Amino acid sequence: MKWVRIIFQMVILYVFSFIGTTIVNLLGVKFPGSIVGLLILLALLLSKIMPVSLIEEGAGFMLAILPLFFVPATVGVINYPELLSLHGILLLLTVIASTICTIIISGRICKIIEKKEKLETKELKEVVK
Repeated sequence: MKWVRIIFQMVILYVFSFIGTTIVNLLGVKFPGSIVGLLILLALLLSKIMPVSLIEEGAGFMLAILPLFFVPATVGVINYPELLSLHGILLLLTVIASTICTIIISGRICKIIEKKEKLETKELKEVVK
């Protein structure tokens, strides 16, 4: 039963990706449709129209198998040894720098969210008293 729920949740995530792609195609915008779908999903989650529990296990499963999606890219690099030359080093430095920036920005956003949640919890406790 757990696997059926996970597959259903993954289908929900795919539907959002499909909706985003459809919107991008209809508008003729040069922007990834999957990102638009994720932004729609984010808006629904933040507005609490859609509960997180509706996609939580499916998203967790997809994150768990995410490294498998990088295997073809790694094999592709092996097929192009010129990527390991000066251009490859520059590419590697760019990837490392962007990863560090992503980690820093994500960490700061998490801190902001955590402070906001602590403040809300504190205010709620004061109201209860």
